[in-house]
Amino acid sequence: MEDLPLPALFEQARKIHAAATESAADQEVVRKGCEALHRCEDMVTNLGLFSSNETKDDISTANLKYILVPFYLAELMEKIVQDDRLQILKASQAKLKEFISFCEAMELVPEEELEFYIEGAPKTVVDQRARKIARFKRQRAAESKLLEIKERKERRGRSTKAAALSTPVEAGEEEVLDDDGEEEREAWTTTISLAICKALDLLDMLKKEEEMLSAVKDRQSKDGDEFSRDVLDERAKKAEAWHRDAAVRAQYTKPSPPITCATFAQDVLEGRAKASQAHDHKHQPLIFGPASLVNGSLTTERERMAAQVFQPSHRMPTMSIEEAGLREMEIMNKWQERNVRLMEEANSSWHNDRKSKPGAEDDDEDDDAAQDKARAWDDWKDDNPRGAGNKKLTPCG
Repeated sequence: MEDLPLPALFEQARKIHAAATESAADQEVVRKGCEALHRCEDMVTNLGLFSSNETKDDISTANLKYILVPFYLAELMEKIVQDDRLQILKASQAKLKEFISFCEAMELVPEEELEFYIEGAPKTVVDQRARKIARFKRQRAAESKLLEIKERKERRGRSTKAAALSTPVEAGEEEVLDDDGEEEREAWTTTISLAICKALDLLDMLKKEEEMLSAVKDRQSKDGDEFSRDVLDERAKKAEAWHRDAAVRAQYTKPSPPITCATFAQDVLEGRAKASQAHDHKHQPLIFGPASLVNGSLTTERERMAAQVFQPSHRMPTMSIEEAGLREMEIMNKWQERNVRLMEEANSSWHNDRKSKPGAEDDDEDDDAAQDKARAWDDWKDDNPRGAGNKKLTPCG
């Protein structure tokens, strides 16, 4: 790796960064990418590719991509796993701040984002939401622009290849590829704009993580009760065992039936009953008059006659709203099952193969014979009008 030139070393580090960003990469690969980016950073400093007196217009197109070295290094350093997480967070934040400061000096940071970065964290939720929306829009615009440039390059490459195949090339003549420096510069500038949006988001996330870890560390040092690795491993094993047993139990556990009684549901909500209790709800119509006093236990004819006093003139309901809804659901389910069965029968093979049966040809032949007979009869009626052969009715016949 030490013998590689700067362009090859940067390209190798960029591939490692892309692989680590898309999926979880091995720690050895991540550390190798960090070493390559550190080597790139040293080579850029030794070669003096950038100056504090320059702007983005003064930087050549070939050197523009090396501005991304601190950003790539910060993202890879954040993925390193080690015991002291705070040290990793601080080192990654330092590289992100270095990248943003250099882009600010090169006039690559948008003015709106620069104002937000100088002001710090927003005070209200509305400002924070507006900042996130504006940053997300810039990020989506940069991604769309990069995709458009990539598709444009692919189309130009295909057309160039097709032209080379269709045009005969003489011996000794080499293919000359058009190096569109303006398009390459636009692509790297857009990539840097996208990296600025990602760097600001990552910086905010790392700051929050650092605050939480610092608070936990301060609390542990204050209480004097540090969690050991064995205790954490034991808790993780218990949690994994609980989730595994719960997944096994869920396969054989039947869900509780729905509560269809409004009164019982109210009792469950208020704590007078449990949802697991068996409850067979049957609607009992309201009882008016003396029947409510005797509690419906009518034994003699006198009590039956007394119970009919002051009863409502209309018919009382025989079921509750919940029972009526369940009955309508059963009717609807039966109707849907019947429609599904009819559709299956309509799409079955016997319905589609009726025309291919042997009797269908005989029916076609009978139809053709009947049609010929009808046409012959029509022709005969045209040749023999009605009453043409009756000579007895003619006056002078």
